[in-house]
Amino acid sequence: MTRFFHVSDVHFGRENREAVDWFNAKVRDEKPAAVIMTGDLTMRARAKEFAAAAEWLERLGVPITVEVGNHDLPYFNPFARLAMPYRRYRALERMIERPLDIRGVSIVPLKTTARFQFRTNWSKGHVSHHALQKSLALAEAVPAGGLVFVAAHHPLIEAGTRATSRTRGGRRALEALVQAGANAVLSGHVHDPFDIEHCVGDRAVRLIGAGTLSERTRDQPPSFNEITVDGTSFSTRARFLGEPSVAL
Repeated sequence: MTRFFHVSDVHFGRENREAVDWFNAKVRDEKPAAVIMTGDLTMRARAKEFAAAAEWLERLGVPITVEVGNHDLPYFNPFARLAMPYRRYRALERMIERPLDIRGVSIVPLKTTARFQFRTNWSKGHVSHHALQKSLALAEAVPAGGLVFVAAHHPLIEAGTRATSRTRGGRRALEALVQAGANAVLSGHVHDPFDIEHCVGDRAVRLIGAGTLSERTRDQPPSFNEITVDGTSFSTRARFLGEPSVAL
């Protein structure tokens, strides 16, 4: 069996220090095969927040892939957001949108953030044609029999949580990814964990959302997901700070 830790929305600058330390201890003691971080490392994309995030990730000592969240784009500087939105990510460059292949599981990144949208709320998701094609190419290259986990910041369709993603192009992307062999889509953004099955034609895909390790909790306390893979099957447990874990 292979275990992955799926974590999201740490929001350095508003992180829950107790929750981050608890997660660090679990990684150190349990040694997951990889950590899948689905975005919003920072609160306001400030340089000191990225520095703290980079130090945290480097110290985990396991393979890591990181998606960009909407909070990781410059918030107070419109020019930087449009012209050089990822400049402060350079310390994390080798981890950003990094495909991973570990013991029969391929982690395929999918970008769902946009530096500009034709709507007032830019925090919501957007899947561009270019981003989707990159992810489809990676998914289609996975050898037959391997599992494909797509990692994105925003849920591609709504999962019934209090917070929403309203991801433009999300349903189209989900349908294409399932046809390309995706078995699950891992996401964050809504700050509450979930694991639901969704059917696309005659194929099923799991939509798995991680909670948050920040102070900005919603319906559930701080948490991360533990995903256990056994051959071609897998299960998800949400592990809550100070509380028993729950199978999703």
